[in-house]
Amino acid sequence: MKKIIVSAVLLLGFVICSQAQKISQNALGIRIGDNSGFGGEISCQRKLAQKNRLEFDLGWRNRSNYYGEGVTDNAVKLTGLYQWIWNIDKGFNWYAGVGAGLGSWNHEYKNNYKENGSFAFVAGDIGVEYHFDIPLLVSLDFRPEFGGNTYYSNHYGSDIALGVRYLF
Repeated sequence: MKKIIVSAVLLLGFVICSQAQKISQNALGIRIGDNSGFGGEISCQRKLAQKNRLEFDLGWRNRSNYYGEGVTDNAVKLTGLYQWIWNIDKGFNWYAGVGAGLGSWNHEYKNNYKENGSFAFVAGDIGVEYHFDIPLLVSLDFRPEFGGNTYYSNHYGSDIALGVRYLF
């Protein structure tokens, strides 16, 4: 019975992976996340092979009065991800990836006290995307990030984001 189940799972995996899919050579756009992440990011994707691509995201944040009155929070980060893509149906794909990134931050308080630092992190990524008949890609993904020495609470941060990219 175990051999039948394992064989069925392997066969299903081969069928899913062998479906034709269309990955654009390049994509450029924005990735808009929730407030616990960086919010807005400029996103660039580059096809490597039929089912693989690289994604680079540049995020920034500039907030006033976030931690309290008179506190300014500025941060920037660069994330690089290697992604695997699997076709679900026609232009609808799901993807998963791993990567890493670097960033820096500073806080300025109303009493002129300043804190700043830099951080490194490793990240995962899982999401779904849809390629329209026009050169447009819309995606929804979840990205957990681990590390960030002094930036993230408990060395963990995550982000759920909507991406809109132009394909070329």
